[in-house]
Amino acid sequence: MNFKHILIILLFFSVKSIAQKSQVQLAQNSVGKLQVSIANKEDVKKQLTIIGEGIKAIELAQSDKKTKNWPETWAVKAYLSSYIAIVDNEANADKYYSLAVEALEKAISLDKYQANSSLIKAATYNVNIKKQTDGNKAYQQNDFTSAFNTLKQVSDYLPTDTTLAINVGICAQNIQDYNEALNYFKRAKDNGIKNPIVFQSMANIYASKFESELAIKTLEDGLKINPYHSNLTTDYINLLLDNEKYDRAVKIIEGSIATEKRSKLLLFLYGYLQQSQLKNAGTAELAYKKALDIDQNYFDALYQLGLVYVNIANESLKDKNKQKFTSYVNRAEFILQRAHEINLNDRNTIQLLIEIYTRKNRLDKVQELKRKLNEF
Repeated sequence: MNFKHILIILLFFSVKSIAQKSQVQLAQNSVGKLQVSIANKEDVKKQLTIIGEGIKAIELAQSDKKTKNWPETWAVKAYLSSYIAIVDNEANADKYYSLAVEALEKAISLDKYQANSSLIKAATYNVNIKKQTDGNKAYQQNDFTSAFNTLKQVSDYLPTDTTLAINVGICAQNIQDYNEALNYFKRAKDNGIKNPIVFQSMANIYASKFESELAIKTLEDGLKINPYHSNLTTDYINLLLDNEKYDRAVKIIEGSIATEKRSKLLLFLYGYLQQSQLKNAGTAELAYKKALDIDQNYFDALYQLGLVYVNIANESLKDKNKQKFTSYVNRAEFILQRAHEINLNDRNTIQLLIEIYTRKNRLDKVQELKRKLNEF
């Protein structure tokens, strides 16, 4: 082979190498054009045209023996493909999402000196936006397993996004993965979430795991951020009652009633505590009456008030105070009859009325109510 032939072969390889290198540059130019187009808020069709030019160039570059091993080849492809994945129609978006994920993996493995970190970072962000879109779609379709698996990855990528963390926690709850639910609700909490539902959900999970102190502490944290929030307060009081922390419950209820004077539930709970734990029938009676002033058909308050009167009547009978006995039996009958009219199928109310009518020797009413009990 003479010198002339050698020169022609060398020139051929040189031209080919330059051509492939220029394809990478063309694709990089498309990235620059796309950035300008995004900044100028141009329509998606124009952006896709720009990307199309870049994709053609990068496909040529990735088929070349030399440039296919360049990290910039795959970084550019990952970025352009990932952008298509978040702006194009669903079918095309899914196709380019897969290409973007594959290209991103290659770019990261080849980019040892992090020369393409900006493109890789941008592509990673776009890939996660696409994941979030798919995860939200699965969530809306009640496919909580798919939603959890997808949104979990996005939340791990964007750990300070509290909305994402909450959604992952809700998905985990729906698939009964309570440990993961706690992890992501806690992530939202640690990043400053104020939503009371997060604190309620965490407390419920802790309570189900018999970690009562953690449940109580969680609700206390929620109330510091959301003082006097009615649902949080109610959950907190119920949790204190469940764990027999009656003194704390009374203090919380008294403080809450001072700010929520029209809360029939708080008044009922206060009356119930006074009645069942502190044995203070007079205070309980006043609390139930205040609750009934707010809602005269409040069954729970009617029933408990009737029970207060039955108990006072029983005590007066022990003290041989017949006048007081008669007075409180009559009150109990009146109140419990109202409760019965509101809830005809409540067995406890019927049984108390049977007891009252038996003492009054109203056997017709006793038989009528006993027949009702037998019908249940």
